[in-house]
Amino acid sequence: MSVSHAALQRILWVEDEEDIRAVVELALEVIGGFTLKSCSSGAGALDCIETFNPQLILLDVMMPVMDGPSTLRAIREKPAFKEVPAVFMTAKVQPDEVRQYLALGAVDVIAKPFDPMTLSDSIREIWSRLE
Repeated sequence: MSVSHAALQRILWVEDEEDIRAVVELALEVIGGFTLKSCSSGAGALDCIETFNPQLILLDVMMPVMDGPSTLRAIREKPAFKEVPAVFMTAKVQPDEVRQYLALGAVDVIAKPFDPMTLSDSIREIWSRLE
């Protein structure tokens, strides 16, 4: 999957747990310098995705009502977002689980717990592999 060679700026972050959302916001906005739109649910992500127009989608896997995989499937139904790279962040990183996420169209998986100080570097590394 090829993305434009533009520098990564806008990331849509979907996570139901407020504490984790806050840590990622700090890691990516303050440390990483990204513009982040945080959503607490899949439905929230679907509501804001068109106006925010993210370059990358970062998704928690386990969320109530609409989990990460379901959210990604719903996002992919929107023609403008079929090709936007998606990365799952999850504690569920057994090899068969990771294969399932990649089969859904994710470009990578970041394991939880993650290091907030290096999260933005990990995101940039993933982005650089897409170019």
